Amino acid sequence: MAYCREEGKDKVIFATKEDLEQPSTALITIEDPDAEPGLILENGDINWNCPCLGGMASGPCGVQFREAFSCFHYSEADPKGSECYESFKTMQDCMIGYPELYPSKEDAETAAEKLEKQDEFFNTNNSETQEIAEQSEAKS
Repeated sequence: MAYCREEGKDKVIFATKEDLEQPSTALITIEDPDAEPGLILENGDINWNCPCLGGMASGPCGVQFREAFSCFHYSEADPKGSECYESFKTMQDCMIGYPELYPSKEDAETAAEKLEKQDEFFNTNNSETQEIAEQSEAKS
């Protein structure tokens, strides 16, 4: 005869040999209580709090972003979102007014190139410094 006992957060189940010979009727569901919903909720709505949006929905152009994104998400046109041109244009016009928050593609590429050059500079200087230190140690 099987029985069950709870010890703190654990549940201990004692089963007899006869209990184990029968196929299990237990239904195991795994739910992650810490799992956050993604961009699209189960009901099809947009999750504006999704970290994947990177704060776009709440920034200075958040209203325009939400309108454009909603238009595209709920679009039934063919091709999808083809009726959303004005919404995206309005969002883009807003973003141009905040270049420090929404850099243009060219600005972003320039910033990436500067970072690459800095990395090259520091990596080159770092290896030269290491060579000098090794030569000094060899002389000692």
